[in-house]
This record gives sequence, C-alpha cells and structure tokens, in this order.
Amino acid sequence: MNYLKELRFRVRRNIMIVAALAIIAGIAVGVRHYTGSGPPTAGATDPPPVPVTAAIATRRDVPDIIDAIGNVQSIDIVAIQPRVMGNIQKIEFAPGQDVKQGQELFLIDPRPYQAALDQARAQLAHDQGLLAEAQMDLKRYQTLEQQKSIAGQQAQDQVYVVQQDQGTVALDQANVEAAQLNLEYCHITAPVSGRVGMLLVDLGNLVGPTGSAGNTASSTGGASSTSTLTGVTSGGPSSSSTLVWLTQLQPIYVTFPIPQNFLDQIKRNQAAGALEVDAYSQAGKLLEKGKLTVIDNQVNTSAGTVTMQATFANPDEALWPGEFVRVALTVSTNQNVVTVPPSAVMAGPNGSYVYVIGANDQVKRVDVQVTSQRGEIAVIGKGLSGGEKVVTDGQYRLDNGTKVTIREAVGPAAPANAEAQEQ
Repeated sequence: MNYLKELRFRVRRNIMIVAALAIIAGIAVGVRHYTGSGPPTAGATDPPPVPVTAAIATRRDVPDIIDAIGNVQSIDIVAIQPRVMGNIQKIEFAPGQDVKQGQELFLIDPRPYQAALDQARAQLAHDQGLLAEAQMDLKRYQTLEQQKSIAGQQAQDQVYVVQQDQGTVALDQANVEAAQLNLEYCHITAPVSGRVGMLLVDLGNLVGPTGSAGNTASSTGGASSTSTLTGVTSGGPSSSSTLVWLTQLQPIYVTFPIPQNFLDQIKRNQAAGALEVDAYSQAGKLLEKGKLTVIDNQVNTSAGTVTMQATFANPDEALWPGEFVRVALTVSTNQNVVTVPPSAVMAGPNGSYVYVIGANDQVKRVDVQVTSQRGEIAVIGKGLSGGEKVVTDGQYRLDNGTKVTIREAVGPAAPANAEAQEQ
C-alpha cells in the first residue's frame, strides 16, 4: 500500500517538473523572438533597417554675418517754429500727413507785414526823389563853381548832401528787403520732405519766435522819419514756439553697436565697397535692406563696442523712428563651403559628428568641425567634402554599420539671417 502511494507521488512530481521545464522553454523562445537576442540559429532573419531622414551635404557661398540690435533714427527731425509774430490764419495740412519739401504748412496773418512792406517801399521812393534832387543841385553848383558864380564851399556842401541821401536810400532798400523777408516768413513751409506729427497750436493762436515778446516790422525813412507797424507787437507767444514736429522717413538711419574685435575686418571690407545691412523685426521678418554708411570714430570704452550707422531707402516706411530692430551686417562671404542642416550635427564627448549614409544604406560615424551655424544651415570646416548623404533625424538608434532606410533626402535650406546666431 505504501509502495503504491510513493509511486503515485513520484509520477506527479515528474509531471510537474516536465511542465515547468516546458513553460521555461516557451518563455525563452518568446523572449528570443521579440528581442532578437541569443545565439543565431539556422534560418534566423536580419533586423529591419532603421527609418531615418537624410539630407545632402551641399557646397555654397555663405555670408559671414554679425547680428546686433539697432535703433531707427530719422535723418532730419525739425521743430517747425515761426520767425514772426502773428495769429495763425491757416493750417494747410492734417496731423500725421506726409508733406513735401517746400509745401506750405502754416500761414501767419500777413496783413501787418504787407503794410510794413508798403511803407518801406514808399519811404524808399521818397528818399530816392530827394537823392535825385540833391544830385541835380550838385551838378548845377559844380557848373556855377567853374564859372566863379558861387563859392567853392557851397558846391562841396552839396557833395555831402548827396552822400547823405545815398546812405538814406541804401537804408531804405535794406528796410524793403527786411519787410519782404518778414512777409515771406508768414508762409511757413516744410524744410524737408517727411511726416508731420501732432499739432501743438490751433487755428487763430498768436505765435512768435522763441524768447521774444513780439516781432517789430519797421520802416525807417531818412533821419527824420521812423514808423513802427502797429498791431504786430501786441500780445506774446507761448513759452514753446514749436508749432509741429516734422520727421523725415525716407531715407532713414539705423544705428547699432558692434563688438570692437570685428572693427578691423569691417573697416577693411568697407573700404572695398559699402557693406550690406539687413533690418528685421523682432519676429524675424525682413523689413528693409540698406548699406553701412558710418563707422564711428571711437570705441565705447565702457561697452567695448563701436557704433555703426546704416542708411535705408525705406520706400514703404517699414522702418519707424525710435523703434528697435534686429540688424544683420554682412561682413564678407565664405566661398564654396560645405553646409548641412544643423539637425544633422550631433554632439559627442570628442566633439561634433554626423552619420553618413554609404554603400548598402549603411551608416558611418564621421567627426566634423562646425565653423558657424546660421538659421537652417551649419557650415562644416572639416570632415565632409560635399555630396554626402547625412542623417538628419533618427540618429539615436544608429551605430557604425547600422542599415537604414531613407524617408527623404533634401538639401539644406538657405540661411535665415534673422533667426540664427553666429557661432
């Protein structure tokens, strides 16, 4: 009886051992199937190729660009001020309007100055008559003196009278010119083309030159007649005589600082021809292309920078005085250099490298030297000669000899001047 029980126990134990071994073998086969590990067996397949994105290493000319932050400045900012005292009779523009050089902006009441001009002309005509009479008397006295009919002193006195009248006429002519000038000053015109700002005065305001209580238009006639134009000296101007600000927009300046270590290179290349300067918005949009026109004559010792100034035609008025823009100064052009997308360059413990796709779609790790990076291109100084296919996405699953399948092969895009930084 005991023998039968022991026999049954041994049979059960053997069955459990066999079942456990079968389960362990099944697990090992499943792990080998899904992981591909374990010793190769007859009929086993190679691992599938790794899908990657690739690009072509391309040779091209790449500009050497220095980035900076610039400030837009108007070439001319003019405070339009009156030169004569009077009430504003007309305002011949709208605030914010573009005006042309010579266009009339304000008209100050011209009637007092027209009257002053008329007085000056009348005084001139009067004194010219006196001069003509004195000259005629002088000729008669000189004839009588030759005939010994009058004393020589009388003829000489008449010479002095003529000289006095000539001086009076010259003074009258100067008064006429001054009166004409004051009348012209009643018509205030734009000295440059540009855009006017907010009006600082209203129609009918009494205005006048800064620091004066009025402007006197006078006409002086000889030694015995002096008249002052009434109505012109009444009242006084406001503390600020500026009527409106006029700002030139075309062309326009952009001023920006450059580190002093670039100064020699910039001066050398600028001597061969004006360097190109591009202005971008803070969002990276190209606003305008211009030329470097001014290199400041000294270095800012506190910042170690040199101020540069570029001139832009600004035909669309994309650049606005006072705003800050991103500036890209093209110092030179690197000829026929190898470029790849920045995503193709990986950083390793020994420096930068790329994966080059070779024969049979197998990759090889190649060490490279990146000389600069701008926008969507990286310039390769060493390691590539151009024309190679380099992996731009999927590198983390690769090693030397790994087989890949290429999803796409494209060349690197053109430089984006505003969105990259110099390396």
